[in-house]
Order: sequence, then structure tokens, then C-alpha cells
Amino acid sequence: MKVQVQSKKGLKTILSIVIDKETIQKKLSERLLELQKEVTLKGFRPGKVPSSVIKKQFGKAVYGDVIDKLLKDSSSSAIKSKNIKVAGQPKIDLKVFGEGKDLNYTLEVDSFPEVKLHSFENLKITEYKVKIDSKIIEDKLKEIASQHKIFKDRKSGEKSKIGDQIIFDYSATSDGKKFEGSEGKGVQIELGKDLFLKGFDEQLVGLNVNQIKKVNAVLPANHPKKELANKKTIFDCKILKIQSPEKTLINDELSKNLGAKDLPDLKNLIEKQISAQYKQALDSITKKEILEQLEKLHSFNLPSNLVDNEISIMTQNLKAEEKNKHKESNLKLAKSRIKLGLILNEFGEKNNLKISEEEIKIEIQKQVKGMPGQEKMIFDYYQKNPAATQNLKGSLYEEKIINHIKSIGKILKKEVNSKEAENIISKFNKISSQKKEPENKTESSRNIKPKSKKISKK
Repeated sequence: MKVQVQSKKGLKTILSIVIDKETIQKKLSERLLELQKEVTLKGFRPGKVPSSVIKKQFGKAVYGDVIDKLLKDSSSSAIKSKNIKVAGQPKIDLKVFGEGKDLNYTLEVDSFPEVKLHSFENLKITEYKVKIDSKIIEDKLKEIASQHKIFKDRKSGEKSKIGDQIIFDYSATSDGKKFEGSEGKGVQIELGKDLFLKGFDEQLVGLNVNQIKKVNAVLPANHPKKELANKKTIFDCKILKIQSPEKTLINDELSKNLGAKDLPDLKNLIEKQISAQYKQALDSITKKEILEQLEKLHSFNLPSNLVDNEISIMTQNLKAEEKNKHKESNLKLAKSRIKLGLILNEFGEKNNLKISEEEIKIEIQKQVKGMPGQEKMIFDYYQKNPAATQNLKGSLYEEKIINHIKSIGKILKKEVNSKEAENIISKFNKISSQKKEPENKTESSRNIKPKSKKISKK
């Protein structure tokens, strides 16, 4: 095999490779001999089929298989001989081939650039600390209290009204016929929320206990029984109880019901949770700022095939019109992603940063803890989807790299109140939304905001 560098421009190298016909013929003969021992043909004993018959019947297929293997082996060997760190998939262009001829082809290879890392010591890294206003905690307490209503039976003779809780039995018919699920016992609904069927609640207003009311409603379009979807239905409802809401007191009792020791403990838990939500949002902004600084700090050429592949991934769900409309911004974003990926990976390798199997297990356990009742589903998801596990590993690796960078750069500690934090987040989201990017964005480019979660004690 002869390997020559035909051309080299930037990160792109074209290799000229020649495999002489003698080598090809030797491989062909070896493979035909193997077939002669393996093949069974009518009229011949096993292993006794003449080579001429084997060649006539299988020659073209064998030649194709031999050439494919030679291309694979020789291209790998050629790349290794020239010490090329391949980026993406090499392109093969056959020039001369055919039985009795040399195999002559070119191999177009994009290589990874040499990434020379600059010092990260001067990176400006903002570390936010959010002071939570007492009003926000009080508002959250009121919100929690409103979600934990206490209902008590109304006095005899008092009619139902919006906001009341009604407990009733029903028997339903559609086209005069009963159906599966047409009866219900002790059904509870809060009037005004319209959670049962659209328009159902308002027909139960102004009723007394033991009163029977015919309610007209339409079954939902997504009813499990297709024949019942959007069907007009009559419900014969008997009112069992009418209960009115009482103001939920924000006290130690409520706090204990929510898993806290007392009211001060509940307030402390709320403050911690809100702080964590703001921290998550502000940390994402800090990460974005770090990445922008890293991108400006480094300059090197990018493998064109990796950029093309990234654009393809980014725009795979977009129509041709949308792709063309944002062609320039897509190219810019793709280059940014590739460049940052190379910088972070180089930094990770230089500092021997790795993600262990134990770290992956711990992260999955965190997800399980945050989704009670769905443990098996989460475990099965990662067991059956190696790609999902690999993506999780990639996210953890990036997080570890960013945290390591934070330990090197110049930390600028900044304390802000809730309003200031909201302004910072809002400003960041506004700038991000002005950038023309494809719909399927990366995590770092999505709008950032504190997420509302239920109170939990860890």
C-alpha cells in the first residue's frame, strides 16, 4: 500500500492511496478458497466444489466484500501512519478499481485543531447571593394555604355557591343508554374550577342537600371510548353534602401537615427553596458568561464537517424555509457550540476530569428522589436507553468542568435582593430571545427563570 499526502489546507487533508492488484488478487484467492470449503452446491460433495464454479457464481460478490474490507483497513492504516486525529467521518473517492487493476482512491480527512488553552485566572465569574424579601415568603405562605383548604358542612337550608365543595352521586345516560363509567358515588368537586366536565359546575349552583338535579354535559373529545367522545350526556345528580371553605390558618398545625416542625421552620424551608431556585437561574447566567469569555479568549480553525453536522442536528426539525431564513445565525451558533465543546474537552483532559459510574448513579438517584412514585420508570429509562445515560454523563462532565473553571477564575461576589435577581434574569432572557436561533436550542440558550416547586424538606 502506498500513501501520499495529495494536499493539505488548514484542517483538511487529502490522502492518495494505492493498493496494488497483486494484494487484491491474494485477498480474493484467500476468500474464494474459504468459500470453497464452506459452500454446498447441488451436484458436488461438501468442500469439493471446483474453484472455477465458486468464482463464476460468487466472484462479483466476493470482489465487492474484499474491496470494502480493504478500503476500511487501508484508510484506517493510512490515517494512523500520518498521525491524523480525525474529526468526523472521512470521505472516500474511488478513482481506479476493477478486477485485475490496482485500487486507487483518495481519502478526505478533517482533523481536530490544536487547542492551546489560555490562562483562566482572569476570567470574571459572578457569584450571586440572593437575599429573599420577607414579603415573598409571606406570599408563598398564602399561596400554600390557599392550596390546602379546609371544607366544613354548610348549615341546613344553605344553598350551594361558587367556591363550595359538592359531594354527590350520579347516574348518567347518553342517547338514553347507560355506558361504562356512567355511575359515580361520593364524587367531590369544587364549584368554579370546572375540572369535572365543561359547564358542569355552574349547573350545581343554588342547590340544597338531598336535591336531585339533571345536568347536561358533553363528554370529552379524548374519552377512552371513541364512541362516547363529544357525546351529549345527561347526569342525574343527588347532592349528598355541601361544604364551604374556611380560611386556612397559617400556623404550626399547617406547617406540621406540610412536613415542617413549626411555622418558623416552614418559613425557613420556603426561604431555602426560593433561594435555591434563584441560584439555579443565576448560576445558568454565570455559566453563559463564562462560556462567552472562553469563546472570545480562544481562536482556532474548526473542522467543516463537524460544523455541517452540528447545523444538521440543530435544524433537523425545521422546514427548508426556516433553515434558509436563519442560515447565518445557525452557522454562527453551530461554530460556537463546536468551539466551546473543543475548549471544554481540552480543559477536561488537561485536568484529568472524568465522570465515574458512581457519579452517574448518584445523579439518577437524585432524579428518582425528585419524582416519587416513578422510580421504576426512571430506572428502566436509563437501562433501556444507553444514549440517555451517555447524555447524562455529558451533562455531568460539562458541569464538573465549569465548576473547576470557577475555582480558577476571579470570583466577584454579588449580593442581590429578590427584585434585583428578577431584573437580572429578565434582562438575560430578553437578550437571549433577541438572538435568532433554531427552535431546538441547547440548555444554555433556553430562557432561564426560577422554577416553582412544592415545598419539600430535605
